Amino acid sequence: MKKFTFLLIIMLFFAAVCNIFGQEKTYPFEVKKSGKGKQSLILIPGFASSGDVWNETTAKFEKDFTCYTLTMAGFAGAKPDADASFKDWEKGIADYIKTHKIEKPVIIGHSMGGGLALALAADYPELVGKIIIVDTLPCLAAISNPSFVPKENNDCSSTINKFTAMTDEQFRQMQTQSIPRLLADTSMQSTVIDWSMKSDRKTFAKMYCDFSNTDLRQTIKNIQCPSLILLESYFVFMKPSIEAQYSNLKNASLQYSTKGLHFIMYDDKEWYFNQLNNFLSSK
Repeated sequence: MKKFTFLLIIMLFFAAVCNIFGQEKTYPFEVKKSGKGKQSLILIPGFASSGDVWNETTAKFEKDFTCYTLTMAGFAGAKPDADASFKDWEKGIADYIKTHKIEKPVIIGHSMGGGLALALAADYPELVGKIIIVDTLPCLAAISNPSFVPKENNDCSSTINKFTAMTDEQFRQMQTQSIPRLLADTSMQSTVIDWSMKSDRKTFAKMYCDFSNTDLRQTIKNIQCPSLILLESYFVFMKPSIEAQYSNLKNASLQYSTKGLHFIMYDDKEWYFNQLNNFLSSK
């Protein structure tokens, strides 16, 4: 009997150990790792986009950098989380950097991914080496409403209901009308539309609502690292309001593209890569 009890205790102990060490921590994104450089890049795509938006970027830099390309949960076919939020996604990326001991990575973010990069560099300044922001504003809502103040308890239920009630055809029509206003390169428009079609509709609605309620204009004063801000050509006509939004960001270089729209990495490719090369090679 004593022998049986001892064996049972041993078995339970090993089961507990296997349970503790066998469970991989989960994050609100999928990761594709490439390259073997000492310095790391973490690339965050924009709203409803796949990490594939960075394919040409990683192809250029993975010989010198280790690249961690994210696709956020619920976007472009990635498995959705139960309740996505901007703050949870930001924390998830910070946790990933800490857990995997990624030393002072360069964070590159497009659109909402740029918002996450700004928030990360502000809230976790000790984790981030540099940031590259591709066509993001600290507070998008303030462009149309300069007196915008975010709601403390923002209720996204009506937005979620609106988007989840749409048929796939209605949703595709909406995206087919919207994407050409964001992407001039016609060869990539169907790809970007397909990413949004593969996105979980509830996540799409919730993050649209959540990011629309995000204001980082004061938060960015905590950013200590060098920052490169790449802005679409249209924003050159709104310089005073754009630069007012970034007025609290020190050690920053704001550069305006000369052509194209929101997806600068597709629409003004040569300029985009020149900017990244210069910034990444600077000390």
